[in-house]
Amino acid sequence: MHAFELDPDMLTLAGVFYPTGYVFAMFPTEQDARSTGEALEREALSEKPVMLLSPQQILEKVVRTVGSADIPLPSAGTEAATVRQYAALAGQGHWAVMVHAPDADDTEAVMRVVRQAPFSFAEKYRRLVIEDLA
Repeated sequence: MHAFELDPDMLTLAGVFYPTGYVFAMFPTEQDARSTGEALEREALSEKPVMLLSPQQILEKVVRTVGSADIPLPSAGTEAATVRQYAALAGQGHWAVMVHAPDADDTEAVMRVVRQAPFSFAEKYRRLVIEDLA
C-alpha cells in the first residue's frame, strides 16, 4: 500500500478534493483500513496503487482543500459537504483507503472487498456526481 499523495488531478478547479474515478472508503480502525487495503492489493483490482490515509492525513491534506469553497454562497455541488463528513470521521480516529475504480464493474469489485470489514463511509467520485456506496 502506498501513502497518500494529494495530486492536482484530485482537485476541482476551485481546489476542493474531488478524485474522479476513485472510491474513498473510511473505517473505524486502522486495522480494518489496513486489512482492506491489503486485500484490495491482493485482488489486484486497480492499476494504480491503493492508498492508506491516517486520520491526520485526512485532516491535513484532504479537509484543508475545502477552505472557503462555499463562501459567500453554498456550493451547488456536494464536494465540500462530503469532505466535512470525512473531517468528522477522521476527528473520531477513522482511517481511509482510496482506490482507483474507473468504471461500475471496478467499483463493485472494490466494494465486495470493502464490505468484508465494518466500514463507516464509502463514496465513488464519478465525473459529475459523488455516489454514496454505503
